[in-house]
Amino acid sequence: MHVAMIGTGYVGLVSAACFSEFGDDVVCVDTKLEKIEGLKAGKIPIYEPGLEDLVSHNVAAGRLNFTTDIAEAVPHADVVMLAVGTPSRRGDGHADLSFVYAAAEEVADAMNGYSVVVTKSTVPVGTGDEIARIIRARRPDAEFDIVSNPEFLREGAAISDFMRPDRVVVGVESERAKALMAELYRPLFLIETPVVFTGVKTAELIKYAANTFLATKITFINEIADICEEIGADVHDVAKGIGLDGRIGNKFLHPGPGYGGSCFPKDTLAFVRIARECGTPSHIVEAVVDINEKRKARMAQKIIEACGGSVDGKTVAVLGVAFKPNTDDVRDSASLTIIPALKDKGATVHAYDPEAMEEAKQLLPGVEWCADAYAAMEGADVLVILTEWNEFRALDLERVKQLLASPLIVDLRNIYQPDAMAADGFEYISVGRAVVQPADAGS
Repeated sequence: MHVAMIGTGYVGLVSAACFSEFGDDVVCVDTKLEKIEGLKAGKIPIYEPGLEDLVSHNVAAGRLNFTTDIAEAVPHADVVMLAVGTPSRRGDGHADLSFVYAAAEEVADAMNGYSVVVTKSTVPVGTGDEIARIIRARRPDAEFDIVSNPEFLREGAAISDFMRPDRVVVGVESERAKALMAELYRPLFLIETPVVFTGVKTAELIKYAANTFLATKITFINEIADICEEIGADVHDVAKGIGLDGRIGNKFLHPGPGYGGSCFPKDTLAFVRIARECGTPSHIVEAVVDINEKRKARMAQKIIEACGGSVDGKTVAVLGVAFKPNTDDVRDSASLTIIPALKDKGATVHAYDPEAMEEAKQLLPGVEWCADAYAAMEGADVLVILTEWNEFRALDLERVKQLLASPLIVDLRNIYQPDAMAADGFEYISVGRAVVQPADAGS
C-alpha cells in the first residue's frame, strides 16, 4: 500500500517507519525543509530507542521517503494520515487544531482519485466532521472517506507498541474505508491483535478516555502515597495489594512527582474542555488536572524540607529532567516546575540527563549542566532523582557519598530500597515510604 504521512513529529515519524517496516511505501511530508533534509541524511530529530536503525533500514530499502512537497505524496496514496501537532491552546486548554485544518486544506488540493484521510493526531470529538467539511469546500469533486485512527504509543517504547499493540482502534463510516484500513493493518492479524472498528466520533473519544483514565490512576496513587507518608504505610505494598485485583491492574500505579509529557497534560485539559462544551463536566478529570499541577510544586517543597527548610545558598544535584526515561521529551516534565522553584529559593542546581539536556537548556536557564551523574553530585548538599533512567538505578553509592557534601538523597521515583540506603549511610527520602536515617546516625 501507499501511505502519505503528513507530519514528521513523534507520532508521524514512528508510524511512518513502522508502516514501511510492514512493507508499505511511505512518503513523509513536513513543511520544515531543514528537518526533511536532516531525515534524508539520516538525522533523527527525536530520541526513541530503535528508531534511527528502523528509519535508515527502510530508507535504504526504498520504502520510506521524505519531502516538503505534499503533491509528491498525496496523489499516489491509498491512505493519507494527518499526524501534525495538536498542542494545548493558550487560555482555554482546548486542542489547537490549526495545524490539522491547514493540513486538510493542502491534502484537499493535492488529492487525485479516492483517498482515505486518517487522523492520527489526537483530536477532539467532531474534528473528523470538520476535516470532511474543509475538504468538500475546497474540492466538491473529491472522493474520500474520513477515518479516525488514534495512536497509543508510549515514548521510549513506541516501536514495540506499534508492532505489538494491545489493540488498534479504527473509526470508520464506510465499508470501503474499513476494508482499506483492515488491509493496512493486516500484518498485525498474524499476531491476533484486536482491531476495534467503531464510528469516527467514538474513536476520537477513545483516545482521550484512555489517557485521562491513566492520568487518573497516576494521580490516585500519588494521593495514596501522601497518605502513606502520614500514617507510616508503604505505597508500594498498597499498590501491589490493589493491583493484583484484575479489575484494577498493576500498571500506572507508581508514585512520583506527577505526570508530564506530550500526551497526558494536553489530553486531560482537552477532555475537560470537551466535557464542559457537552454540558457534562468531568469533575474527576478536572480534579486530576488540578492535583497534578499542585503535586509538582509540592515535590519542590519536599526537597526544601529535606534540606532543613531552606535551600538558599545550597547546591542541589538533579538526575533526570525528561518527563520519563528513554526519551528526550521535557514537555510538562516535573523538572520544569521543580528546578525553577528551587532556584527561586536560592539554590544552585547542577543537572544531568542522558538525552534531554539540549532540549531542557532552552527551558531551564541558569542550570549548570553536567557531563554525567557523578559530575552533577560533586559538592552538592542533596541529590534529587527526578527521572528513573536505568543508569541511575545502580549508582556507585560509596562514590556518591564521597562526592556529596552531605549524604542526603531525595528519590522522587523510589528506585532504591530505604533499608539498604540507610545501611549505606544515607538519609533517604522517597515517595509514600518512611524516611530513613543513616544506620550510624546518632552513634
